[in-house]
Amino acid sequence: MSWLFWSLLSAVFAATTAILAKIGVADVEPNLATAVRTTVVVLFTWIIAVSLGTHAEFTHIDRRSWLFLALSGIATGLSWICYFRALSVGPVSKVAPIDKLSVVFVILAAWPVLGEALTGRKLIGGVLIAAGAIVLALG
Repeated sequence: MSWLFWSLLSAVFAATTAILAKIGVADVEPNLATAVRTTVVVLFTWIIAVSLGTHAEFTHIDRRSWLFLALSGIATGLSWICYFRALSVGPVSKVAPIDKLSVVFVILAAWPVLGEALTGRKLIGGVLIAAGAIVLALG
């Protein structure tokens, strides 16, 4: 299956996550809600890794990968803490589009950090995403 299939499936699950998280955080302190969600994610992903046998590769992860995976984990945790705080005080239909501005930030950061081309199409797409997020957040 292609990257497109997995990307679309990720988007469907991300949308489901936003709705379920908004309902779940209604009567729970946002940091505690994030901790509960994170615990479930950790358990769920380890169950998958063990059931597929990929956990055996754990000892083969090099130091550079450990560093960047750890930094990514910290960034994910900070993102989720901020996201749950936003969901606790704002409507999901406005919080989720602003959260998706991450796509614009990725387009801009992938150019200098990863050496990906910053094409006209990417710039136009990024502008459209940003405009859409702003329209949805102000609407």
